[in-house]
Amino acid sequence: MSLQKLSDILSQLQSSSSSSPQKITSLLSSAKRELLTLNALIPTPTTPSHILALARQTLETGALLSIRLEQPDSFTRYYQQLSAFYEIPGSSYNGNNSQRSKVTGLYLLLLLTKGDYAGFHTVLEGLEVESAMQGKGLEEDEFLSYPVKLERWLMEGSYDRVWGATKREGVPSEEFGVFSEVLIGTIRDEIASCSEKAYPSLPIANAKNLLFLESEGSVVEFAQRRGWVAKDGRIYFPQQQEDARTEDILVASGQVIENTIGYARELETIV
Repeated sequence: MSLQKLSDILSQLQSSSSSSPQKITSLLSSAKRELLTLNALIPTPTTPSHILALARQTLETGALLSIRLEQPDSFTRYYQQLSAFYEIPGSSYNGNNSQRSKVTGLYLLLLLTKGDYAGFHTVLEGLEVESAMQGKGLEEDEFLSYPVKLERWLMEGSYDRVWGATKREGVPSEEFGVFSEVLIGTIRDEIASCSEKAYPSLPIANAKNLLFLESEGSVVEFAQRRGWVAKDGRIYFPQQQEDARTEDILVASGQVIENTIGYARELETIV
């Protein structure tokens, strides 16, 4: 009875809209109770494969719905539960309807938005070992290659490429798009910090493109939040407390700005 009930709940979840968060939350709670009844919330060697597959599918659906509802903590808990299923070898979990790659790719992207590069590379190393054993490369998977490329571009300071990839046409699925603004916000803060160190001021028009903002009014609002001064068409950065800034800080800041200022100028010519 519980197996059929769980299947019915899963069908309802898969057809649910993210505009009904209370209904989704209630259904997910019911699904977990049924998993507990079936002793399938945590997989064991004696759990029948068809129950394992249904349990995994239920948890994956919960993970994806958590992303759509913008509940990263809930998504993280689902990912941690799914990790036990993904460690089971063979066809018990790795069927044609498995969404392991998507869920794992989303988890990697979540780690990026948090700046948890150590956690990112810990997960990535495990995936690389597994892919090598299967004779495959991560770049062949659209969901896994996406966060890997973003992380590489972030490390290079190629923020314009990250910005382009987070646009709607650049993301592999709608769930990945949820992270776009979060990631762009991280990029803006990084560029802003480097700009403060590299320049005494910038024209507002240049800052708009440099910070990937939609309007000059958005630049002024962003400047106010950062404690900058907007005056006479320019953004003035506050004086650094330490006048004698070290050369390595200047060089690092210059490298980041150099990677983006050219792109900003190109945008100016288009506009």
